Amino acid sequence: MKEVNSSAVKLEVDWEAYMANNDMEWVVKPVSWDEGAFLGNGLLGTMVYGEEHASKRNVLRMVTGRTDVTAIRMDKPGFPPRVQLGELDLELEGKIYHPTQMRISLWNAELQATLTTTSGEVKLRSLVHSLDPVIAIEIETTDGENGARFAWYPFPEVDPVLKNADGVNLNQYVPQTEVAYTEDEDGIRVCTQRYSGEDGCVTAWKDVQVSPNRRICWLSIARGHSEATKAEAVEAVAQASAANFEEWVQAHRDWWHRYYQQSFVSLPDGRLESFYWIQMYKLASATRVDKPLIDNQGPWLTSTPWPGVWFNMNVQMSYSPVYTANRLEMGESLVHSLHANRHQLIRNVPEPFQHDSAGLGRSCSFDLQTNVEDEIGNLTWICHNVWRHYRYTMDDGMLEEVLFPILKRSVNYYIHLLEEGEDGCLHLPPTISPEYGSFMRTTVPDCHYDLSLLRWGCETLLAICKRLSISEPLNPKWEDILARLVPLPVDETGFMVGREMPLAYGHRHFSHLLAIFPLHLISGETEEERALIATSLRHWLAKEGDLRGFSMTGAASIAAVLGWGDEAMRLLQSLLLIIKPNTMYKEAGPVIETPLAGAESIQDMLLQSWGGKLRVFPAVPEAWTELAFHDLRGEGAFLVSAVRKDGATQWIRVKSLAGEACLIKTGWHGRIRWNIIGVDGTERVSGEMVIHDELSLELKKGEEAFLYPGEEVPDFHVSPVGGRDKVVRYFGGHKPWRLYGFHSDK
Repeated sequence: MKEVNSSAVKLEVDWEAYMANNDMEWVVKPVSWDEGAFLGNGLLGTMVYGEEHASKRNVLRMVTGRTDVTAIRMDKPGFPPRVQLGELDLELEGKIYHPTQMRISLWNAELQATLTTTSGEVKLRSLVHSLDPVIAIEIETTDGENGARFAWYPFPEVDPVLKNADGVNLNQYVPQTEVAYTEDEDGIRVCTQRYSGEDGCVTAWKDVQVSPNRRICWLSIARGHSEATKAEAVEAVAQASAANFEEWVQAHRDWWHRYYQQSFVSLPDGRLESFYWIQMYKLASATRVDKPLIDNQGPWLTSTPWPGVWFNMNVQMSYSPVYTANRLEMGESLVHSLHANRHQLIRNVPEPFQHDSAGLGRSCSFDLQTNVEDEIGNLTWICHNVWRHYRYTMDDGMLEEVLFPILKRSVNYYIHLLEEGEDGCLHLPPTISPEYGSFMRTTVPDCHYDLSLLRWGCETLLAICKRLSISEPLNPKWEDILARLVPLPVDETGFMVGREMPLAYGHRHFSHLLAIFPLHLISGETEEERALIATSLRHWLAKEGDLRGFSMTGAASIAAVLGWGDEAMRLLQSLLLIIKPNTMYKEAGPVIETPLAGAESIQDMLLQSWGGKLRVFPAVPEAWTELAFHDLRGEGAFLVSAVRKDGATQWIRVKSLAGEACLIKTGWHGRIRWNIIGVDGTERVSGEMVIHDELSLELKKGEEAFLYPGEEVPDFHVSPVGGRDKVVRYFGGHKPWRLYGFHSDK
């Protein structure tokens, strides 16, 4: 019999080749934000595409953004919105023609392109450096394209033919802008855009002819318009352009290679597999530990009615795939933002409540200044994200310093609103259930959204006090609320929007189902609960008039709670028909939370861990007979790996990072074997037992358990799974024919 030790799991992945199959690829030039090639480093970003207008077919646009550049509104009250900055255009001698190909190498986070023009050919490589605030573009030209040039256009000077191609949103604020140019002695050019007050940005760039047919352009953008800001942008370009280019590029690649290998997921469905990995790429392109939190568009701003941060769904969903993916560093930007702006959260509630309360309105800028009105629960929901961050790390310091004081104040605001009814229950006054009856500003008493968040908040505060041994005077109050809070309104259609308000028409948000997902107040582990969840889900989807992409992600995760793998897959396949070819998402304007939440829905099919229980392969579609994942993370700070073959789970490995209690739902019934490997890498104990699905393990911090149902110790290796007619590189430009095998690199 084979020996099991700490090196038992072998991750057999040729990462570069595997990720190449999931790359975004364009076989013709992209011509809109919807299908552009995007790059980013959590602060700077660029969306690359062209234009079909005859006068501009020689231009490849690199529409550029920096997440934190905003402008104070001078036309009316409101938060300072983000503004469009401009674009770096590659202006070619000839018109871009066919065959032209572009590709985002996910593994290297680089754009690689071959542009065929009527005058010659241009090979292009571009990246937004993972460590430095610099965008780099390298081109190699044939003789007919030696005149190709880079040109920076601040937003006011972008040609209307190009600007109008992105659509003009009349709801968006466009500030009055003063533009000025300078150039230093090292050939670094500077464009200063000044809005009002201190608002503005500085773009610095340097374009160098490295050899007769090769040019490199470095570009950086800094926030503000002071001399210090100019120096910041110029210094970034100077340092990057002075570095050894290939070594500088390799440092960028090394960061991404480490990032990807934090966990591994492989699915037999090629489209969903690629979609998942592109979201992992998008996530790290949109935020970093020391960068602004993810807003509605990340660093890829274009014309939109939502140029800011929305807290009644968008931020919560954008961060949702961070936790199970074991990419918690990407979630730090949210934690840091809440902590840094904790005093503003207090100022957001009416003055009489500021002594003990805090809150978040619907939308704001990065300072989180947004008054709370009838939409009460947004801060409490954001606290659920932070709670998840805690549960996946078990970092008691963050729990005590960040989450507990903010959640306590958030729940206190609810307490001020509670009213005792004639029935002896505690009730909430009319509040908004996000997105239901939005145009009519519909309010409803005992709103499901708020009741479920208040109940979750009280339960969580009590759990925190127990964990940290806090003697909290409010404990009896929270216990009383849990005992007397009115039950969530339910009728024959399932969960209602609120008291005496059933879900009567289409509702794109799952705010009326928050108790199911993501709060998991109702577990579905009894027949009564399963019936309520199923009835609620079916009724919601039957009111299809207002369903949107993010409706599909929420519904897929709810289906996964029930173990409905086939239903979850159908909902995600529906999502793929709604998202854009480059996996971005757009309604009245572009937003990025929906595809990111779709990645969480995929995770929910592979591993769920709410309620103190690890659920391995809880919602697998019947067609997915083979699956594999490595180092996905569960609540309690567990790393989990598992492989499924021939429709059955072959083995499960669980590593404890914090020494918490471990309860696993395996899907196995009968005799299983287990080995626990100690922190020294040798087997501490082993055994066998008969189980009925669930298994409890005692693991110390650093120990790992290997579980398997067979007589022989299996090969604990994880590798990419195949799939019938598994499509590759489906995303990028729209390529539906690849679903039918017209082109596939097997």
